[in-house]
Amino acid sequence: MTDSGDPDELGDSGDPDELGDSGDSDELGDSSDPDDPSDSSDPAVDAAREMDAADPLSDLRDRFFVPDGELYLDGNSLGPLSVDAEAALDRVVDEWRDLAIRGWTDADPEWFSYGERLGDRLAPLVGAKPEEVVVANSTTVNIHALVGTFYDPARGEKIVVDDLDFPTDHYAIRAQLRAAGRDPDEALRVVESRDGRTIETEDVLDAVDDDVGMVFLPSVLYRSGQLFDIETLTEAAHEAGALAGFDLAHSVGAVPHSLSEVGVDFAVWCHYKYLNAGPGSIAGLYVNERHFGVTPALAGWWGNDKETQFDMAMTYQPAQSAGAFQSGTVPVLSAAPLDGALDIVEDAGGVTALREKSLALTDYLIDLVDERLPECEVGTPRDSATRGGHVAVEHPEAYRISLALKERGVVVDFRRPNVVRVAPAPAYVGFEDVYRAVEHFREILDDGEYEAFERQRGGVT
Repeated sequence: MTDSGDPDELGDSGDPDELGDSGDSDELGDSSDPDDPSDSSDPAVDAAREMDAADPLSDLRDRFFVPDGELYLDGNSLGPLSVDAEAALDRVVDEWRDLAIRGWTDADPEWFSYGERLGDRLAPLVGAKPEEVVVANSTTVNIHALVGTFYDPARGEKIVVDDLDFPTDHYAIRAQLRAAGRDPDEALRVVESRDGRTIETEDVLDAVDDDVGMVFLPSVLYRSGQLFDIETLTEAAHEAGALAGFDLAHSVGAVPHSLSEVGVDFAVWCHYKYLNAGPGSIAGLYVNERHFGVTPALAGWWGNDKETQFDMAMTYQPAQSAGAFQSGTVPVLSAAPLDGALDIVEDAGGVTALREKSLALTDYLIDLVDERLPECEVGTPRDSATRGGHVAVEHPEAYRISLALKERGVVVDFRRPNVVRVAPAPAYVGFEDVYRAVEHFREILDDGEYEAFERQRGGVT
């Protein structure tokens, strides 16, 4: 987690078409530093600038609050604020002030169906039908709700996971297994990594047999950035009579998906990474239409069929859509920034266009690490078909290097044991930014600059 800047210090964003009234545009999108030595006549810098000049998405960065002189490469952890997200939030605050309770029906858009309407907008990003997607709850709550709903020991006692998952996935699944009267140590079938970085698809396939009732895996590993083959894994689960669920937290907004076409049963994700909807923003979920009508394990009034919700019946009537998995009232102030942030995705030409630039940026980053940082290893798969949106740069002093980079205004993060995660998010990061970041990394190693920082003792990274 990092400080992405105080909007009050950056100026009132107002209307994105009126940036001249909202402060210097350099404070929004220009991360160049006139004192940076890489501004000298360097053919590599010139080449990066040429790539930026040819980039059809380069103008998007002007819609983001990236502090002047900072290289923000931590969008896989928290994306920065955009003028679009801020404007959407301001609109809802104004509606709350002016309409109060009437906002549920009279706001534009009205609040009552905010979760479903945002689900409609998100559906193309994950390759789903509009009714199969809704924004609701938090990612962890959604894992509890979906695993708790769909885990059926009669289908199979075991749930397949892997040992490189983000911890919250295991916490929630273990809790649901205990709730079902199962011992998690017995019911979890954990696929082990061969190299500490990645998971082999064949090892997952070997773990799926008639004893398995569910496969729940990430789309992208949070540490190394490995992208899983969702189609192959889903087919294997279904052939064994199991359900297939995925945590898409590190891919939504950076990688296109085809959940409906592939037949994935359910999925969860957050919106504060590549979709830039703000810290702790409302999460999203997908449920395949063949599961509509099931009663969620965490049923709540807001997931009742909208047509009968205000009948106030004591018997729950689930919405015939993913909307049934809304446990509580949609938090409108949390949802609004996502509404604005999705404008940027649509203006970019959709997630496919963002993915194309993301791959170009990560290819470039990997080449620069190979060329300029021989002391480091790339822990991310080099094949673009198996790579998400960030690159794991490995070094024994990764923690202290990450601190030295942040001291220089290069915002990255660290993950144990030896990874500096670098995320060149395509909406607001350019090729020159990537080049500058690697040059800072090089100088830190050359000067031993990281030695001025203490070794990790815990805390937020």
